[in-house]
Amino acid sequence: MTSFDTLCANEPALAAQRRRIRDFLSADRAEFGWLPAVDSWLSQWDEAFSRRLGDAGFVGLTIPRIYSGHGLGHLHRYVVTEELLAQGAPVAAHWIADRQVAPALMSYGTDDQRRRFLPEIAAGRLYTAIGMSEHQAGSDLAAVQTKATRTDGGWILNGTKVWTSGAHHAHQIVILARTTPIDPLHRHEGLSQFLVPADAAGISISPIALMAGDHQFNEVLLHDVVVPDADVLGRIGDGWRQVTSELSFERSGPERILSTTPLITAAIEALAAGPPVDAHTAADLGDLLARQISLRQLSISVARTLSEGGDAATRAALVKDLGTSFEQDSVDQVADLLSYAPHYPAVAKLLDTAWLHKPVFTLRGGTNEVLRGVIARDMGLR
Repeated sequence: MTSFDTLCANEPALAAQRRRIRDFLSADRAEFGWLPAVDSWLSQWDEAFSRRLGDAGFVGLTIPRIYSGHGLGHLHRYVVTEELLAQGAPVAAHWIADRQVAPALMSYGTDDQRRRFLPEIAAGRLYTAIGMSEHQAGSDLAAVQTKATRTDGGWILNGTKVWTSGAHHAHQIVILARTTPIDPLHRHEGLSQFLVPADAAGISISPIALMAGDHQFNEVLLHDVVVPDADVLGRIGDGWRQVTSELSFERSGPERILSTTPLITAAIEALAAGPPVDAHTAADLGDLLARQISLRQLSISVARTLSEGGDAATRAALVKDLGTSFEQDSVDQVADLLSYAPHYPAVAKLLDTAWLHKPVFTLRGGTNEVLRGVIARDMGLR
C-alpha cells in the first residue's frame, strides 16, 4: 500500500463496507422517506432509524462480538460514518453512545458495565448524552465544579451541566465531576466519570433552544443524585485522562468535516442543472472540494493512528480546528455559488439550516481558539 493509499481508506474490505452502507441507505430512504439534512449527527434524532441501522449491522462495529458487536476495526466504522454524514442520515439518537461511550467502556469500563450497555449500543437502542461542559467550564474542562461526594456504596453528585446535546431524549448521561477539591497547581487531577441514568432522582433537564426554536441542547441540574460504585466509569481521579482519550475520537471524525456535505452536494447538483458556470465560479467550487478532500485525508490519517492504538490527541485537535473552520466557510461559499444556480426549495432549506448551525461548528468539542493553544503547546510554542 502506498502512502497515498493509506489516506483513501479504500482497501477491499473497506470498499465492500462502503458499498453495503450505501445500498442500505438508498433502500432505507426510499422506504421511509427521510431527507438529507445538514448537521444530521446533532439535529436529526430518529430512534427508528437508529434501530434499523443497528439491525442491519452498522452500529457497534468496533464492539467485540462477545458484547454483541461486530469486532471490526476503527476504519470500518469510519467509512460507515462518512456515508451516513455525506447522505445526511438521521443518526443523532445513537451517535454519542456509539462514537464515545462504547470506546470508553472498552477502555475503562468493568465487564459488568460492558455487558449491561454494549449490546444495547450495538443494537442502536441506547441513547447517551455527555455531561462535560459547565457555565464556567466549556473548553476548559479543568474548571469543572460539579462535585461527587463519597457515601456508603457510591457517590452523591451535585452541580450543573450545559450544552448537553440530546439529554432530553437520552437514557443515560456520562457525568464528569470532581471527586477531590481542585488543586490550582494540578487542575487536571481529581476528576472522575459516572454513568448516570437520565431519569435518576435529583436530575432536572431544561431545554436550551436555538434562535430558530430548535431544541438539541440542554441544561442538566444534579441535586443529590446517588450513583452506586458499579456505575463509576474507570478509576476515581482518572477522569481527565479518560476524557481526553475520548475527545480524540470526537474531534477528528468525519463529523468535523462533513456536516455541510448534503448542502454542498445539493448546490453542485443545482449548478449542474443550470447554464454553464463561468471560470470564477468553477474555481470557487474546485477550491471548496479540494479543501474538503485534503481535510478528509488528514482525518483518515488520525483514524489510522487511533485504530493502531496510537496517541493522536494533538492531530485530532488540528483536524477539528481546520475541519470546523471549513464547515463554516463552506456555508458562505455555497451561498455565493447558489446565486448562479436555479432556485430549488430543497437546497434553500438546507442553506437556511446551515446558516443557523454555522456559529456552533467551531464551538462544540472545544472551541477552536482553545484547541489552537493545545496544538501550540504540543509544538513547544507556548
